[in-house]
Amino acid sequence: MKATALAIAFLIAVSAASVSAQPIRWTTYRISQTGTSVDFPSSIFTEEAGRPDGYGQRFRTADGRADLTIQAAPNVGSDSPAVFLAKKGPPSRIQYKRVTPRFFAVSSYKGDKVWYDRCNFSGGLVHCVLINYPASEERAWDGIVTRISLSLNGG
Repeated sequence: MKATALAIAFLIAVSAASVSAQPIRWTTYRISQTGTSVDFPSSIFTEEAGRPDGYGQRFRTADGRADLTIQAAPNVGSDSPAVFLAKKGPPSRIQYKRVTPRFFAVSSYKGDKVWYDRCNFSGGLVHCVLINYPASEERAWDGIVTRISLSLNGG
C-alpha cells in the first residue's frame, strides 16, 4: 500500500515537473484592437505559432506538446454563448460544459490530449482562449488552465 502511494506521488511530481521545471512566469497578453486580455504562462508557452482568425496569437511549448490560442473576433450573428457554441458543432462527448449568458467553457479529450475552450462575450466580440495539452499531465495543468480561464477579459 505504501509503495503504491509513493509510486502515485512520484508520477504526480514527474508530471508537474514536465509542465515546468522552473517557477512559472506569468505575463498579461493584450489584444489592443479589441481590449482582450489574459494572463498566460509565458515561461511555458515560449514559441509563437501563428495567428488565429480575427485578432490574437497562437503559442506553443518549445517541445510542441501543448498549445494556447488567445483570440478575439466579431460576434457577427450577435449570438448568445449557447447559440455560438452550438454553431461550432462541438463533439457530443464533452467532459465539461458550462454555458452562461456571458460565456461558455468546454473541455474534453481528443486522442492523447485534453482540449479546453473558453469564450467570453462582450461589446459585440467573442474573446477566447483555447488550450491543448497532454492528457497524461492533466493534473499538473489544472491550476494553469484555471488561472488562464479566469483571467480572460474582454474590452
